[in-house]
Amino acid sequence: MNKPIRFMLNAAAMSLLLGFGASFAQPVIDKQIQYIIPFPAAGESDIVARLQADLSAKKFNQSMIVVNRAGAGGALVWSQLNTYPNDGSNIIGVNIPHVILQPLQEGIQYKTADINAIYYYHFTPDALMVSADSPYKTYQDFIAAAKKSPGKLTLAGSAQFSANHMATERLNKLAGVKVEYVPFKGTGDLISSLIGMHVSGAMGYLPLAIQQKGKVRTLAIATEKRHPALPDVPTFKELGLNWVDGAYRGVAMPKSTPLALQEKMSDFIAKLNADVDTKKRLEDLGFVLVDIPLKQIPAFMKEKTPLAMEDAKNAGMIK
Repeated sequence: MNKPIRFMLNAAAMSLLLGFGASFAQPVIDKQIQYIIPFPAAGESDIVARLQADLSAKKFNQSMIVVNRAGAGGALVWSQLNTYPNDGSNIIGVNIPHVILQPLQEGIQYKTADINAIYYYHFTPDALMVSADSPYKTYQDFIAAAKKSPGKLTLAGSAQFSANHMATERLNKLAGVKVEYVPFKGTGDLISSLIGMHVSGAMGYLPLAIQQKGKVRTLAIATEKRHPALPDVPTFKELGLNWVDGAYRGVAMPKSTPLALQEKMSDFIAKLNADVDTKKRLEDLGFVLVDIPLKQIPAFMKEKTPLAMEDAKNAGMIK
C-alpha cells in the first residue's frame, strides 16, 4: 500500500474514532456503579442522579444504576455508608446540612465525620410554596395568616434536621411567626400533600417550585436574584429577609476506599457535572451547579458546619 493511500485510511479511521468517541470511552471502573440515593424517587437527589447515570452510560461507557433506599431522612443509608464495598462499585448521595445536623438527634447511628464525601455538584435554593388553590396569594398573605393564628399553619419538608427543617425555623425567626414543620421522607413524598392542601404549604427547593409551577404557587425563593422560570416570584431578600440558602448535594464513598480510587471517582463525577447540555438542563430546572472536588471537601465542610450549627442553635435545637 503506497503512503498517500495509507495516510488517507489512517485519517479516516481517526475521524471515525473522534466521531464516535463516546462509544470507545474507558469506564472509570470495570463494573457497574450502584448509585444509592437515600430518599424516595422523584426528589431533587433522585432527578439529578438519574440524569448523571444516563450521561455516564451514553457518553463515558460507564454503567451506572440508581437505587432508592429511603429511611430516616437519609440517615438509614448514611449510617451504613462505611459497610459498602470499597472497590468503587457503590457511591452514595449525601446532603448538607443534613449530614451535619442529623447526628445531633438521639438514635442516629452515624457521625458527620463518618461521611466521606468525594464531590459536591449542586445547590438548591429554599422555596416557600403553597397549593395553586391556596387562599394565600402572596408571601404577605401567608405571614399575616401565620401571625393571626400562631402554630396553626403547617409547612411540609423533606426530613428532620434537614435544609427544609432549618429553613422553616429560619422563617419563624426572621418573620416573627410560629409555623409548624411537618417532615416527610423526601421531596417526592410531600408533593401530593402540598397540592391537595393537607398542609398549609411547603418549605422546599426551587427545582420543585419550577417542576410543579402549574400546581403550586411559589411565594418566595432564597436566591440572590429572581429566577427566569419564575419571574414574578420575589426573593426573600426583596421581602426584607437576609436569606440566601438551601441544600448542597454530592456523593460519598466508604472511608476505606483507596485514595487513588476516590480521586478518580471525584474527577469522574466532575466530568458528568461539566457536561454542557446536562448543565443547561439542570440550571433551567432551578439547580445551581457547583464544583467541589475531593481535595476541597475539608475546607468546604469547615465553612458550612458553623453555619448549620448556628441555624440549629437559633431554632432551639442545641444550646
